[in-house]
Amino acid sequence: MGSWQDEVRGALDGLAYGARSALSPSVLHGAAVELGWLTTHLAMYPLGLVGGAPALPARLNLAGLGPAQRGLLVSDIQAAGTPILLAHGIIDNHTVFAMMRRQLVRRGFSSIHTFSYSPLTLDVRRTAERMGREIEAICEASGSDQIHVIGHSLGGLIARYYIQRLGGDARVHTCVTLGTPHQGTAAAKLLPWPLVKQVRPDSDLMAELDEPAPDCRTRFVAFYSDVDQLIVPQRRARIRHPDLVTSNVRVHGVGHLSLPFHGEVVHRITGVLAHLDEEPRTA
Repeated sequence: MGSWQDEVRGALDGLAYGARSALSPSVLHGAAVELGWLTTHLAMYPLGLVGGAPALPARLNLAGLGPAQRGLLVSDIQAAGTPILLAHGIIDNHTVFAMMRRQLVRRGFSSIHTFSYSPLTLDVRRTAERMGREIEAICEASGSDQIHVIGHSLGGLIARYYIQRLGGDARVHTCVTLGTPHQGTAAAKLLPWPLVKQVRPDSDLMAELDEPAPDCRTRFVAFYSDVDQLIVPQRRARIRHPDLVTSNVRVHGVGHLSLPFHGEVVHRITGVLAHLDEEPRTA
């Protein structure tokens, strides 16, 4: 009985936290932008139910490419040829990455793939195992030893579990996360769904991700927003682990669902992936 009361109390605390800042100018502006992107995404969402986005094979010649694409291929052919895997959040699909996909292509990246999972998924660990199998298949088909992963919300947590707990650091050079509950979120206490329970701050999954991860080689870049409605409090979208090479990047006035669409966020991601050996600026 006490456990149930604690969960209810935690959920109410999360709601109270959100209510205290709900009328701030930054939150109101973020909500307006969020609504605009949400409308656009809802119009595109049915396209993601038909099937996954077609993979773009690596292209390492200059024929027919624009200046930006040529620039990346000429300056860093390894960066241009490293495959990229996009992993969406819960109850979503690959269409959330439509803008980011276009910008990556314009910048010179062309080996782009998507990882999809059912909204009925019940376990982060099993989904991470399947992500690992897909990454192995991509590396085998492309001939690349490594890959980048960009994960929105739960997609970023799935990627982190694969990297940190399943030996995926050998395959993933850079993992970019957007609004991912790396330290859990109090908002998850509102729903009893098994998958949502795993992203509560006191879950077994969070405890497992807090365990030592010596020699993890993957570079992490965690984008978090000061007005994220689903990560409560917002700072829990940062990675705080002594063994992980991490840059936490704060963005202002961008809602949870808008992160994969936001121009500044997309621009910074393309910059991170175009410079493999440089550390991104931390905010």
